[in-house]
Amino acid sequence: MLMRSAVAQYMTVTASYWAFTLTDGALRMLVLLFFHGLGYTPLEIASLFLLYEFFGILTNLYGGWLASRIGTIYCMQLGLGLQILSLGMLLVDQSQLTVIYVMAAQALSGVAKDLNKMSAKSSIKGLMPDSEQGRLYRWVAMLTGSKNALKGLGFFLGGALLASLGFRGSLLVMMLLLLPTMLIGSLILHNQPDTRKQKFSETLSKSPAVNWLSLARLFLFCSRDVWFVVALPVFLHSQLQWSHIEVGTLMASWVIAYGAVQAMAPKITGQQYQRLPNPQRLQNWAMLLTLIPAAIALGLYIGFDPSYALIAGLLLFGAVFAINSSMHSYLILAYAQRDAVSLDVGFYYMANAGGRLLGTLMSGLLYQQFGLISCLLASSIMIALSALSCSGLARST
Repeated sequence: MLMRSAVAQYMTVTASYWAFTLTDGALRMLVLLFFHGLGYTPLEIASLFLLYEFFGILTNLYGGWLASRIGTIYCMQLGLGLQILSLGMLLVDQSQLTVIYVMAAQALSGVAKDLNKMSAKSSIKGLMPDSEQGRLYRWVAMLTGSKNALKGLGFFLGGALLASLGFRGSLLVMMLLLLPTMLIGSLILHNQPDTRKQKFSETLSKSPAVNWLSLARLFLFCSRDVWFVVALPVFLHSQLQWSHIEVGTLMASWVIAYGAVQAMAPKITGQQYQRLPNPQRLQNWAMLLTLIPAAIALGLYIGFDPSYALIAGLLLFGAVFAINSSMHSYLILAYAQRDAVSLDVGFYYMANAGGRLLGTLMSGLLYQQFGLISCLLASSIMIALSALSCSGLARST
């Protein structure tokens, strides 16, 4: 009976997370392509997402404290409500869509995204006893993998909606998806506050393992976004003359495949043989990932067809990155304290958001000044730093 209840809660949390992620991916592609079409430079486009990532950092840092006080489910529902408000802000007349205004709307969306993400993942820890680490790894991998598949579909949806319904019509469709999701979740989900109410001063993690893992996560996600978020789609559209739908389709297909690999990560990494992720395995996978962006950069430099080099490189990078990310997602829940899980997870995803912020800024700046190859080389450097952080993680556990 208890397990059936836990499964029902897990499925409802996952469905809510899916709906949010679909709109989040669509909104990112919508904003990127719409404002690139208005003539914004890569650095200006990157700036539109800076407050999104910055407020994600703050949300993860203090959202964990908030969740410990009011419960993870209430925080997740709050995230859905704020996303609806953010979408509504962008419905104003096009003349009012200044850089500052769009940055403010994106800041609200950043708060919403990380409240929803942190709360959904934290709630899973409470559904699973400490003796069920294998099941925890599978559930986290499934949630994370399915989320990224939906985010990829969101990229495609954003490009398709922009082409068919325009900017404002696309926003209305996304709002209509989130409203019933929030209502259904309010009726079904049971709130799960932490067993010990945390003080505001306790928001920073005191666990060396969580701190080292968070540092590794920061560099890992910086390595992805430094070339994937701004540089790649702008390069495809401006240099290779791809259409909005073609760019959205490639980005969507990549993230969907990436999510599928994440969901299969327990099988790939040998969980069926009781080989749960540990710092050494995490470092080995990070070292493998370091080679891939450098290889793509080399291919572009010596004159390989950029379309083939990027597509093949993207697929390989996505598969190895997905395994790294899935192992990270398991380890943070394994290391998190049960009576303060939202705080440890919040701190960890603060580092995640910090990596995205740094990567987004570097993506626009490096691409505008030096081109796509520089972004790829920076990606390899960031992954190497992530692998180095895993050495500290191994010493702390």
